Amino acid sequence: MQSKKPNIVLILADDMGFSDIRCYGGEISTPNLDNLAEGGIRFTQFFNTARCSPSRASLLTGLHPHQTGIGILVDDYSPEGYAGDLNNNCITIAEILKENGYKTYMSGKWHVSTSKFEVRDSWPNQRGFDHFYGTIVGAGSYYYPISLTRDNKNIEQETLNKDFYYTDAITNNAVKYINQHYKSTPNTPFFLYVSYTAPHWPLHAKKEVIEKYKGRFKDGWDTLRKERLERQVDMNIINEKWKLSDRDPRASPWKDVRHKDWEQRRMEVYAAQVDIMDKGIGKIVDTLKENKLLEDTLIIFLSDNGGCAEPLGTVMEKIALADASTRKYTRSGERVNFGNKHSVMPGGENTYQSYGAAWANLSNTPFRKFKKWTHEGGIATPFILHWPKSIKHKGEIRHQQAQLTDIMATIVDITGIEYPKKFKGRTILPLEGTSLVPIFNNKDNNKGMLFFEHEGNAAVRDGNWKLVRDYPEDWELYNMEEDRTELNSLIDQYPNRALKMKKTYEEWAKRCGVIPREKMLEIQKKRFRKLYSKY
Repeated sequence: MQSKKPNIVLILADDMGFSDIRCYGGEISTPNLDNLAEGGIRFTQFFNTARCSPSRASLLTGLHPHQTGIGILVDDYSPEGYAGDLNNNCITIAEILKENGYKTYMSGKWHVSTSKFEVRDSWPNQRGFDHFYGTIVGAGSYYYPISLTRDNKNIEQETLNKDFYYTDAITNNAVKYINQHYKSTPNTPFFLYVSYTAPHWPLHAKKEVIEKYKGRFKDGWDTLRKERLERQVDMNIINEKWKLSDRDPRASPWKDVRHKDWEQRRMEVYAAQVDIMDKGIGKIVDTLKENKLLEDTLIIFLSDNGGCAEPLGTVMEKIALADASTRKYTRSGERVNFGNKHSVMPGGENTYQSYGAAWANLSNTPFRKFKKWTHEGGIATPFILHWPKSIKHKGEIRHQQAQLTDIMATIVDITGIEYPKKFKGRTILPLEGTSLVPIFNNKDNNKGMLFFEHEGNAAVRDGNWKLVRDYPEDWELYNMEEDRTELNSLIDQYPNRALKMKKTYEEWAKRCGVIPREKMLEIQKKRFRKLYSKY
């Protein structure tokens, strides 16, 4: 146990793919994340849970999402593991650190509560954060977000400032927390959770940053995917024997695309969203330097799931417009033009678009599938650790396997805090993760099997073997040492191995409260029959 506990800054991107940032092979300018990678370590096999709310729940608690009450999203599907709120059987990083002398701060997206506007026990201040600035809801306008909150007070009026842009606001409040902390309690360690919405749809970014990327993606997704893979191999992020997965079947060959200017603009705006986030991370790092805090601050960066292929088509438009979390008008009263329409260039406040499957395929290079799936395209995330005082191997790559539950285990380890069995009268489930500290020095952290489930999509990783399912299709089996891009299933050659892994998965699913997808679909239909009948 250290006499002076380190500060911890946990930074989460939203819907950003495995290869978007420069230090993972992408074209987007991310000098600040690249500097953190060069001064720390990068992981090639760190995994999230494939979807925003479950990933946040697992990240914050060190448990699998179903154990925390967030089995799918923040809708109440009634069974305890799917209630949509952080339950009383888990403890958050903020709660455990606050109880042990830390000051705790959060800036950004929460998205682990069913209640968007009324204070609940599942809100940030009620789950261990001394101060909170951000949105309770998930996606929304970057210019005019709904549910903007400071501590427990709604402050949506602050978005009426013509210069308001949510990514910048998240950064500025994070910087403010660091400065105030240093002035008021310089000898007290702090935990800061910075949860960006970038680059989640809608495609909203400042004009001058979009302009920076004009023409950058003109060669199209087919060529750019190949170029990214080449850079990833050169960086030792990807093994050269892993072949590039095929273009997603929903995407046309770039040469056949009719509205190329519009398609390029979608990726240009997405890139600008990542760029603005990176600049914000640079401001946070500079603030730590100015206050002489950087040396003993562990900075963690990752994304909550893989690139998102959601199309924002007609049905999505109707559902979103019926949702109280979606703005129908801009701050000036102009009607928002919702949906992916090639006649409307994205980026401005009066648009609401996504970048689609083809560009998401680029984001997840070289992998298959996307957000919501447990194939590598859904669960593989860039993962950077930077801690000058304790990570001495600068710029190195780590190929050990790890997942979200390991972050709480690592924080407990480096702070010397004992993970509790009870907390404020609540019985707390045992920690599921394993500390990453041995990996700092490129040692094995004795990680066991990894498990994943989201909406019936499921996977289990056992060493170099991965059993994975695209629900309701059959299971697939891959040797990840030879074929991490999951192109050649070996389930017919190794049926006994697959059966053994499937049994282990089923034992895990039962222990962690995973409800079979067929049963969940019946629950959803009964609870939301009226909503479904509209669309």
